Amino acid sequence: MKLKNKLIAGLVAGAAAFFVGLNQQVSAATVNNDYALSASEGSSLRTSNNVIIAHATGTYAPAVNNAIFEKRTWYSNGAYVQYIVGDGGKIYRVGAEGYQAWGAGGWANANAPVQVELAQTYDQAEFRKDYVTYVNLLRSSAVKYGIPTTVDSGAWRGVKSHLWVTNNVWGDHTDPYGYLASHGITKAQFAHDVQYGFSSSGNDVNPTPKPTPKPVNPSNKKHIDVTYALHQKGGNWYPDVKNFGSGTNGYAGDPYLANDLLYIKVNRGSIKYRVHTIEDGCWLPWVTKANKNDTVNGVAGIKGHTIDGVQMYYTTPFGETYQQAYYRSQSTQRSGYLGTCADNGSVAGYDSWAGMYGEPLDRLQISINDHSNF
Repeated sequence: MKLKNKLIAGLVAGAAAFFVGLNQQVSAATVNNDYALSASEGSSLRTSNNVIIAHATGTYAPAVNNAIFEKRTWYSNGAYVQYIVGDGGKIYRVGAEGYQAWGAGGWANANAPVQVELAQTYDQAEFRKDYVTYVNLLRSSAVKYGIPTTVDSGAWRGVKSHLWVTNNVWGDHTDPYGYLASHGITKAQFAHDVQYGFSSSGNDVNPTPKPTPKPVNPSNKKHIDVTYALHQKGGNWYPDVKNFGSGTNGYAGDPYLANDLLYIKVNRGSIKYRVHTIEDGCWLPWVTKANKNDTVNGVAGIKGHTIDGVQMYYTTPFGETYQQAYYRSQSTQRSGYLGTCADNGSVAGYDSWAGMYGEPLDRLQISINDHSNF
């Protein structure tokens, strides 16, 4: 989650309980309203009821902590949702249903009567309780507002992940898929579960059938070369690197030296990229070109401003086997590569960006493939 357009006004208080309809089965779940926004807080704008947004918090902390934080900082941070699920299947309300929350950008906020955050835990048993409640809340909310229970379909109505909003409207978030994957939940499983829901016992109402073997379509995977380079802060461009390797020629940059510019290009498809800098304290605009001589539109970064984060997204040509950017970095202040990132949210915990805020990024490796080679 995150985000924000700021609108101020009153909220309408929500009910203390809701009912989850699962085919012919109904179960009740109590909502904790201790951290709900008051009548003088939040947005007074009604929503168009077209989508339900599924989030994950992005941090490993109790759901109640997230609820307290959103209640306290709804205006200063410009971010809050209607519900936060966690702590073993509990639900905390912050915003009011049917009124705009600030969770996924202008379009999503205006079209989502309900946005739901899933708090993150390392405990598998706790996750299972959270997941059942999360799925049922998403599903029951869709049913309540006459919204399809399909997940991330091509239609502009239904249950949508924050990643779907990023890919189709605006933004850079990939939740909740990275977190769900860390507990063994695939996108297909999540879509199935939201469509059918869980009974009060936590069992599948309609268990996923074993797929009938189908003829395997021939792969149309193409080899993708990615070429990239870093510019040393106060110095010159390092030599171009193609893909990655294990030696000193297998990465961009140089150990313990800071960089201020980055350029990336691919021989098929397209790639967009951007950097975060220490001096600016924010992400600079996305770049889609690659030209070292054009420091305005052809590279990411600002001369003299230290890069501490890199983010990228690869688009596969239509009709070809889906591939994505896998990438990882090191910083000047620690040894070893940080976690591998994937641009579609499939690597748990490291999908937002490569790097570490406040630590100059000194090395970078990139691979375009249908799986990670790191």
